[in-house]
Amino acid sequence: MVRWEKISKEQYIKDFGSVIGYDEIKLPERKTMKSSGYDIYCPKDVIIKAHCSLIIPTGIKARMSDDMFLALYIRSSMAIKKNFRLVNQVGIIDSDYYNNIDNEGHIMVCLYNDNDIDMMIRKGERIVQGIFQSFYVTSDDIASDIRIGGIGSTNMMGDVNNE
Repeated sequence: MVRWEKISKEQYIKDFGSVIGYDEIKLPERKTMKSSGYDIYCPKDVIIKAHCSLIIPTGIKARMSDDMFLALYIRSSMAIKKNFRLVNQVGIIDSDYYNNIDNEGHIMVCLYNDNDIDMMIRKGERIVQGIFQSFYVTSDDIASDIRIGGIGSTNMMGDVNNE
């Protein structure tokens, strides 16, 4: 089953510092019947300083089958009209990120402001699009660790020496 969900109120408070805005989180949606991407919304007003990046918590998580991942791409309007970009170019959300013990699978988006001035992103503005995709593994695949973290985390259970 593939579906979008809000993070819990407890995780929201941990990541946002209060419960204000929780009930207003908008789940991603496609705008047309032939759109491949689900638009993901900014949950609050944020300012990204000129030539700086900012991690934006979205308040959402994605549930998907084990043979899928969610790819996050910048929306063309954010890139072309506002001169923002995703710091990692394409974000990859693996299926085992959902409900992980570290952050419940809370999807975070890190945007970079390529402008010479500070720029605001308004609450409810569509910032990235998510596309669910399937993948294959090789017949000699030996992956056996379990995810315990989020952004930049390679600390996997069973191999705590990863950096």
